[in-house]
Amino acid sequence: MIENDKSVDLESKSRDFSQIDKSSNMKKYSLSLTIKKSPNVLTNEILRKIKKKLAKDKSTVTFEEIDESIPSQMREDFTLEFLITFYNELKKSNISVVDGSSGNFCEEDEEKELEVNEEFKDSEEYEEIFEDFSDVEVEMCDNISLQDPIKIYLKEISKSKLLTPSRERKLARRAQMGDKRAREELIKANLRLVISIAKRYVGHGLGFLDLIQEGNIGLMKAVAKFDWKKGYKFSTYSYWWIRQAITRAIADQGRTVRIPVHLVETINRMNRVVNKYVQENGEVPDLEELSALMDKPVDKMKEVLISAKNIFSLNAPISNDVDAEGETEVLDFIDSDSPTPDEEGRKMIIRQKMEMIIDTLSPKEAMILKMRYGFVDGKQKTLEEVGEFFNVTRERIRQI
Repeated sequence: MIENDKSVDLESKSRDFSQIDKSSNMKKYSLSLTIKKSPNVLTNEILRKIKKKLAKDKSTVTFEEIDESIPSQMREDFTLEFLITFYNELKKSNISVVDGSSGNFCEEDEEKELEVNEEFKDSEEYEEIFEDFSDVEVEMCDNISLQDPIKIYLKEISKSKLLTPSRERKLARRAQMGDKRAREELIKANLRLVISIAKRYVGHGLGFLDLIQEGNIGLMKAVAKFDWKKGYKFSTYSYWWIRQAITRAIADQGRTVRIPVHLVETINRMNRVVNKYVQENGEVPDLEELSALMDKPVDKMKEVLISAKNIFSLNAPISNDVDAEGETEVLDFIDSDSPTPDEEGRKMIIRQKMEMIIDTLSPKEAMILKMRYGFVDGKQKTLEEVGEFFNVTRERIRQI
């Protein structure tokens, strides 16, 4: 279970990794860069680049920054050996991992042999475990409205017992041997972790239930790939698969017009750069400053800014009340006499072609046409107004 209200460094984060059987061959799972079990793409050069990118002018990194720094070819099938090596390299550089969504350090729960019973449900530790549900107002009652599927789902998953470390290892071992019941129990026991991760991404284009479903898919993938023999906690490993499934779903489905995943990552990085700049300087950076901060050409940043714009439906309701009848839509606030998007598009195309033609004229002729047809400020000038600007008669303007 990942908690958001406790701060630790990589020493406590690595506590889960210390449970390896001392009698086993430790060199086999060495954290050395020469580890043979690591993915082939995990080379010394890649690790140096990642560390340099993450540790620049700071001693902490977020999970998001780690995820973005990992080469794309490694994200689809990273292994437990890679996570061990990666965390060890960060630890050697005195770099701590923080939860970027909340600004607090992340810490794995202490492994305790706890049994979920009525006495434990009344304890403070049980309240801490369920604190992740506070933001969605879970009501543990039987008379939940059928119109609230989120509460129904949360009530159902709360019936699953939390696993002790020994029980978790037994289930993981049986699941690896093909036991479907053990696999199902391991998944159900970790659905709370999916909730705690999914709620951080609400408002990014997918509904809360959709985020939960995508996170559950990542959880199932983590169960299929988890190797209990290493002796580590399942939540440490499954976090990455859950988060990857959610972020990939947002990139693929969160927008009306899909944009590539690499562009989504660039937009997210740009948003963090802008937020940091605003906090330090009290103002939003202009295009040139943003281009310098992102180390990208101005033209490229224009494309990124255009892609970052969200598309809103004209039929989107203004109110969040699902029971409201005849609810107001965005379309109701738009003037009926205003031009349609098709008309605006045609005008834009005509304007672009006209500007290309005007650029072939002399500067004076080009300025006259721009003023006459409203290319300067959007307002068409009369012949007399244009003549006054150039200090000539209206007839001369007409001749030109």
